Amino acid sequence: MAPRIGVLALQGDVREHLQALESLGALALPVKTPGALADLDGLVIPGGESTVIDKLARMYGVAEALKARIADGFPVYGSCAGMILLADTIADPTTNMKGEPQQSFGGIDMVVKRNAFGRQVDSFEVDLAIKGLNALSSQDPDRATAPVRAAFIRAPWVESVGESVEVLATIPAENTPLGVDGTRVARIVAVRSGKLLATSFHPEVAGERRIHELFIQMIRGDA
Repeated sequence: MAPRIGVLALQGDVREHLQALESLGALALPVKTPGALADLDGLVIPGGESTVIDKLARMYGVAEALKARIADGFPVYGSCAGMILLADTIADPTTNMKGEPQQSFGGIDMVVKRNAFGRQVDSFEVDLAIKGLNALSSQDPDRATAPVRAAFIRAPWVESVGESVEVLATIPAENTPLGVDGTRVARIVAVRSGKLLATSFHPEVAGERRIHELFIQMIRGDA
């Protein structure tokens, strides 16, 4: 039976994730209300504006329902802004007019820095080695170790992770901005923690499907 996977459809590149999931045989559904979470096998939180998604999720009651489901082991994949929203800690949260910091749904024991790779004009694509993709059922043995084409668009990175978090990919220092000390440092850009998966980059923008396939296998208990 095809898994029922929602895409949080409050803001961001919802359509691209729906198409990626459907191309892999999943029943993909846009999610805008807490009730829509009830019958799902998993959820994708798309890229976009993490502050806007946070605000709308709380406004429409999705945030509390999703936090409860995540605590119960609900599978979620967060891409770019979705990674920020799955982080337990945001290193540089924005604040609203009342001085209140933005919130996240949490679930992954990590510290994430927003817009870490720069502005929209600093967007780029790069090939990355991602741990665990060689076990995907669709993989041609000749492509099992092929890199993933990853698109970074105003992307975050992970500054640190807890013991429960598995690092799936890091981006080489040559692809990261200069730090205040004038050096470049390799950064974490893909992680997994139980049934939660997060990437700094947008696989759907570059036409990559293996990250979504990995998520589907996680939902089925095959990865």
